[in-house]
Amino acid sequence: MSLQGNLTQQVEAYHNWKKELIRQIGRYRLWLQDNNLFSDDISARIRHGLELLVEDELTIAFVGEYSRGKTELINALFFSEYGQRMLPSQAGRTTMCPTELFFDRSANENYLLLLPIETRTGSLSLQQLRKQPERWVKHDLDERDPEIMREVLGEVARVKSVSHAEARALSFEQGMLEHDRKNPGKVLIPAWRNAQISIRHPLFERGLRILDTPGLNALGSEPELTISMLPKAHAVIFVLSADAGVTASDMTIWKEHIDTEYADHRAGRFAVLNKVDVLWDDLQGETHTQGAIERVRSYTADHLGIRQQDVIPLSAKQGLIARVRKDSNLFVRSNIGNLEQLIIQRILMHKEQLITQSLINDLLGMLQNSQAAMQTRLSSLEQESQVCSGVTMDKAALSRLADRAQKDYDFYYKKLIALRSSRRLMGSQGNMLSKLVTEDRFEAHADRIRKSMSKSWTTASMNSAMDQFFELIESDLTNLLSEGRLAEKMVGAIYRRYNDDTRARHLEPIPLRAGRHVIAVRELRKKARRFRASPKNLLTEQSVLVQRFSNVMISEARTLHARVRNDVERWPSEALLPIMQYSMEQKQLLEHQIRRLRDMVRSDRDSRIERERLNNTITDLRRQLELADAMQRQIRKPAPTMIQQKVVNISGAI
Repeated sequence: MSLQGNLTQQVEAYHNWKKELIRQIGRYRLWLQDNNLFSDDISARIRHGLELLVEDELTIAFVGEYSRGKTELINALFFSEYGQRMLPSQAGRTTMCPTELFFDRSANENYLLLLPIETRTGSLSLQQLRKQPERWVKHDLDERDPEIMREVLGEVARVKSVSHAEARALSFEQGMLEHDRKNPGKVLIPAWRNAQISIRHPLFERGLRILDTPGLNALGSEPELTISMLPKAHAVIFVLSADAGVTASDMTIWKEHIDTEYADHRAGRFAVLNKVDVLWDDLQGETHTQGAIERVRSYTADHLGIRQQDVIPLSAKQGLIARVRKDSNLFVRSNIGNLEQLIIQRILMHKEQLITQSLINDLLGMLQNSQAAMQTRLSSLEQESQVCSGVTMDKAALSRLADRAQKDYDFYYKKLIALRSSRRLMGSQGNMLSKLVTEDRFEAHADRIRKSMSKSWTTASMNSAMDQFFELIESDLTNLLSEGRLAEKMVGAIYRRYNDDTRARHLEPIPLRAGRHVIAVRELRKKARRFRASPKNLLTEQSVLVQRFSNVMISEARTLHARVRNDVERWPSEALLPIMQYSMEQKQLLEHQIRRLRDMVRSDRDSRIERERLNNTITDLRRQLELADAMQRQIRKPAPTMIQQKVVNISGAI
């Protein structure tokens, strides 16, 4: 068996699947150009699909209290090939600040970026500070020298000694800080607010991002981490210690930061019972050991309210040792492989389903349009071939075919004119929708609320002002949803009329999907209520609280609002694209057919030459349709985890 597990292979397969999709999209673009079916609208739609694939990332957050072995687990999963612990991982508190691991494909380099903890006293959010590289301390990482790289990465765990007043000013809860034994009266705090590690690794190069979070104190004192970064992770792996079980602080993290109604962990929340090697009992045997592990596992599942199969007992330490020493028996016993299998089956599969729903179905619809147009062209050519089957060409029949093609051409030409008129109408409809969600409108709401908060004299009025901000945003989006439904009804009527006239039953309108944004802002409003209810915020000075609300909640709402605007701006031009594409393709093909038929009627070439020419054209067209069929088969190929699942099912059946 491979001690590196199945995860690297499966992520590579996922990457290759996406790469093949990108290749097929490129082939489709060339195919459209070769057959004179390309347009600016189709180009924009294809480009959007390519961006989705190229920019696709998968984020997994590792969350848990201090000393649960999160960093050791990350070492075991991703860094065992270095033969040592690359990230600081030993007894006690190690990772002191939220750490992101990835590979910066644009810079194409390894580095460690550290944001000083003092930036908390400023007015800028983490998101804003990411755009200011001069505020970060940068260290280069040389993967050719693992020992030096390990020393540099050890900086993530650095702490500094400060007074209680300084710790309070930096938003730390003093009761959760370690006292500095060397400096009585002082406490230890992290030296850094955030760490970003770009490191060339097969999984990170393929778009995997890891978020390693410190304990409860950091989660509570960094609102952006819990409001934005953590909820957006595709999956959360909650790390517990098998010898401690589920402690009170573990439950606080679970209830307040993971098992929340607003979290967007669509791929799942999973618990890892780490350090099960403390339960290994060589005296009483394996049966006794497994019984003890299963009891802790069942207890953990009950306390967290999740299924027992979503609790993975393992030993990160023994898994890392097994991989370094290439000890297959120890690796199996560590159970790291089962966690990797869970990531493959549940998290990767979820990403594959998202790509299938958002991109592949859209691409197949476009390809189906093109195939339908080419099939119509093939039927016309075959009719022409029959007309030329005699010794001489039946020019009267060719004229009739040309006249019929001209009528069809006129029909689609008029349809295109009507659709362009409808698109202009859609443009004005889009302008009306855009006015409901302009950037200026959002910033006006934000300024109004900041002023209202600054003038508030009581906590109740501060809370009311915060809630009013989301009320204004939600009201705008509810109006957008209402107006959007009217616009979608208009689009639906255009499609029904078009499909009845053309019998193109496969054409369906592209929906606006404004409802998801209303849901998103309501979820953000719930987060804001938790933000307001935080004891830390209730005791915060007014000006600081206004700034914190602006940096965290308004900033998050701004990001959401930008997504809404992007959708609203794109939708009017895309809504009619399927029928625009179909009409344009039919018109272009008919144009070529009419020119060819008129030329045949006017020429004095004998039927044999025309037959040969037509047969060559028909042969080429059939080859083009075969290419389209081949592209469709490639695009329809199941994603890697689906293939693996079928293999497992077949094996199980046997």
